[in-house]
Amino acid sequence: MQQALTLLNGLTPAEFMAEYWQKKPLLIRGAIPGFTGLLSPDELAGLACETEVPSRLIQFDPDHAQEGAGWQVTPGPFDEEDFSALPAQHWTLLVQGLNHLLPEAQALLNHFAFIPTARLDDVMVSYAPTGGGVGPHLDSYDVFLLQGAGKRRWSISQQQDTRLIANAPLRILSHFVSEQEWVLEPGDMLYLPPNVAHWGVAEDDDCMTYSIGFRAPAARELAVEFLDACRQESLPDELYQDPELQPVTDAAAIDQAMVERVSGMLQRLTWQPDALGPFLARYFTEPKAYVVFTPNRKLSQAKFTDAACAQGIALDLQTQMLHWQGQYFINGEVVHVAPEGERLLNTLANQRQLDASLLQAESSHHLLPWLREMYLLGYLHLDEI
Repeated sequence: MQQALTLLNGLTPAEFMAEYWQKKPLLIRGAIPGFTGLLSPDELAGLACETEVPSRLIQFDPDHAQEGAGWQVTPGPFDEEDFSALPAQHWTLLVQGLNHLLPEAQALLNHFAFIPTARLDDVMVSYAPTGGGVGPHLDSYDVFLLQGAGKRRWSISQQQDTRLIANAPLRILSHFVSEQEWVLEPGDMLYLPPNVAHWGVAEDDDCMTYSIGFRAPAARELAVEFLDACRQESLPDELYQDPELQPVTDAAAIDQAMVERVSGMLQRLTWQPDALGPFLARYFTEPKAYVVFTPNRKLSQAKFTDAACAQGIALDLQTQMLHWQGQYFINGEVVHVAPEGERLLNTLANQRQLDASLLQAESSHHLLPWLREMYLLGYLHLDEI
């Protein structure tokens, strides 16, 4: 609890949720005392050079920042020559999914365990020299902006003017009017609910900010994905039929009979409210497009059991695991194990690991075959001794 009180400016998680979550910004000085970051600028640049790591380089000309041509976005991966050719100021390197790459970034998320895991998007880190930033913009999700090395000046506004700079490669506000400003130093953090305009500018070189984002999927996106899931599960794979079709004189017309036939087909697409639970568990654990799991070397069940009971196991950094009413889901797939395994599965989902002592207990033996399957897929690994 003390950790949460520090993180939330002396507020309990319940007080923070009631007063600030999705309601108004909160500046927190010294949210994580002693925090200076998780990696160096060179290490971040190294990640941005890897093919499977999503990264972007954003540059702008301050003399033409109000023009679309004044901004440039280059997707990674990069190489050393790309970085050596950069100017001294006014650029930013963004690397997403840091929690999929660094155990330290995954551990950072433990500070935010009072928020449902299903809402988590990722940990993104931005590096910028003096003057670097991505311009004034709006985000459609909740975000905690945690300052690592260096200092960054944040300006925010709850303005209603959402006009954008025309033809810019980013969604940059064209008429940003700052209402509040702060300079964040290492360990400071700013919480912003969705649609609060903000603009962060590096105050010095080697400025690194960690963005812990919590997704808020749009209703349209959820509807499309849910209806597709319902289609796959409840709608027969039948063809449109009209065996009693009569000759027509206006072939270009959609007639009422066709509308009624299609209406009858679509009415067979049914769902119950309880179907939303499993759907959301699958939806929120589905790996992102860039995620690739590397299968582990094959071990027999006996060898895997011996190793797991000696070392313990841990979820891969990219693995997502959630549950709903006793059903567990991992990386978009339902878990099929005996009900007796629910306690251990809950521990695995929340703590992302199972100690060797837990796996040595007799009650865990029925779970070990499933754990081996997940190990072979690369969804989990034997923990380090």
